[in-house]
Amino acid sequence: MEDHQYISQLRTAVTRLVKKLRKESTTGEHISLTERSTIALLYKHKALQPGELAAMEKITNQSMSQILNHLHDLGYTTRTAMPDDKRKVMIALTPEGERVLLQVRNEIDEWLLRAIEATCSKQEQELLKQAIVPLTKIIDFE
Repeated sequence: MEDHQYISQLRTAVTRLVKKLRKESTTGEHISLTERSTIALLYKHKALQPGELAAMEKITNQSMSQILNHLHDLGYTTRTAMPDDKRKVMIALTPEGERVLLQVRNEIDEWLLRAIEATCSKQEQELLKQAIVPLTKIIDFE
């Protein structure tokens, strides 16, 4: 029988790392993980409809509506009516939304770099680089 104990250890390590990373950005303290992810999607895709964002985040349209209202109130997003159907809107980032996203990413990346350099040998750093491909495959698995 194969040893699958590493599965639980991997899950625990990844979960703890994500929680740790979330705390390392003072800029992003006032927005949730889903709000951060929504901003990142808007940055990547330039503009999306609320239903598209909800589907990508795998949440209800109602939950996405609440997220978008909060991001709009913070001045991070704009809403533009579709020319062919005024009932539909496109959501995009404002320059402030983009600035916040990039600052949060920078704060987290700087902390992660310091942590890796302080705690991992060169060999361990190479292992981390090699782990990116299989971890990405796992993330993309449906």
